[in-house]
Amino acid sequence: MNLPLRQLGVAPNAWTVNQAIADITRPPLNPQPVILPTQTKTLRLDLAKTAIIVIDMQNDFCHPDGWLAHIGVDITPARQPIEPLKNLLPKLRMVGVPVIWVNWGNRPDLLNISAALHHVYNPTGEGVGLGDPLPTNGAKVLTAGSWAAAVVDELQQLPEDIRVDKYRMSGFWDTPLDSILKNLGKTTLFFAGVNADQCVMTTLQDANFLGYDCILIQDCTATTSPEYCWLATLYNVKQCFGFVTDSQAVLQAINN
Repeated sequence: MNLPLRQLGVAPNAWTVNQAIADITRPPLNPQPVILPTQTKTLRLDLAKTAIIVIDMQNDFCHPDGWLAHIGVDITPARQPIEPLKNLLPKLRMVGVPVIWVNWGNRPDLLNISAALHHVYNPTGEGVGLGDPLPTNGAKVLTAGSWAAAVVDELQQLPEDIRVDKYRMSGFWDTPLDSILKNLGKTTLFFAGVNADQCVMTTLQDANFLGYDCILIQDCTATTSPEYCWLATLYNVKQCFGFVTDSQAVLQAINN
């Protein structure tokens, strides 16, 4: 008599088991190869092994009442990825590419935040820094669960999307992002969000160091830093860490 097998784990990183057998072969993904032009090479990639990481498209960085605007930063550039992402994300979802929102969301008690990080965001100790309430609405700066850490209203989050809170510029530092991607069987990552030269770049670099294939979507990414920081980011991605493309090229690759 054959005993029934039950799944353990999240497909495709799942076993099937019973009292006598553990099948550890893992189910294969159905390939979805596409051809994607980038600024340096034409890529052949598998959408079945791809996810998009959208970084820090949240109120504190992109909303006129958020923290960056409060401290005097012109957030106009940070809002530029909103429209291309509104067009791109629904198409990626349609072909099964997971949307992973990686937002800066600290613990309310700030127990995992060092004095050095506090200093970066409040160098005199007199301003509105990490965990402090915004004067406009009382939301606590970069705090998980607050309005400040929520994705801007213009970008729709669906129940099947994945949310990861981060506590440093890199989305991989002290977070479950790497484990989630491995369980999903994703090896190719699209990158979008803000700021390109800070949180996007450090997350992309760490992804490269961990062995992921990295593709920056240029028009879905932006920075409030000076232009030379943006140009250096594009140069370094193409030179050292991956590839650069745009949302129209991704949409065309999906539709072909």
